[in-house]
Amino acid sequence: MDEIYAIIPVSKFKNAKTRLSPFLNEQEREDILKAMLKDVTDALKECVDKIILISSDEDVLDYAHKLNIDTLKENENSNLNKALHQAMDYCKDKVEKIVITPSDIPLIGKTNINLLIEQGKTIDFMIIPSKGGGTNLLLIEPNAIPVKFGDFSFISHIKEATEKEITPYIQDSFFIALDVNTTEDLGEIMVHGNNTETKNFLKSLNIKVESIHGSNRLKVTRK
Repeated sequence: MDEIYAIIPVSKFKNAKTRLSPFLNEQEREDILKAMLKDVTDALKECVDKIILISSDEDVLDYAHKLNIDTLKENENSNLNKALHQAMDYCKDKVEKIVITPSDIPLIGKTNINLLIEQGKTIDFMIIPSKGGGTNLLLIEPNAIPVKFGDFSFISHIKEATEKEITPYIQDSFFIALDVNTTEDLGEIMVHGNNTETKNFLKSLNIKVESIHGSNRLKVTRK
């Protein structure tokens, strides 16, 4: 049983990514979420045996079906970490390893994700942090640790692994570390995201990016 499944939790398309407003309106934020999810799933389809998207939102589940990926309806009165354990329970008798990623890391295909996952099959615990101290990829046996996604989850996951006497393998990846939450993140996609759905969508909005020297590295504008 050497297959590996990917788990992607998604909350809702509506009213998401509010930190990107008013630069992007509600419909544009929904559309960029769809573009990012497609980029993530396209990259993972090349190197995992199945993708499981879990959500409580019917719009998200319907869109996942259009992407030809498997879905789980999130239990009632759940939250992100409960949903992930629900998905891992579904996977535990089917595969030895699962990889958990968020849906908003559209540059994942720019790294050698296939090599990372192949390495992960021989490692008990692989983790890639986000640039803000979160976790943007976790490759483990299902339910090997209690997942603690949220603020500074990278530290929490390392602590959980240590307490379980699991040696964490920390992998750095600029592209996977970039989750999209701010307008400057959009600029990073414009710079690095050639041939992604997400960059193509941003270009359709006439978004421009300039390099600057200040508290922010990039100036992001739209006509």
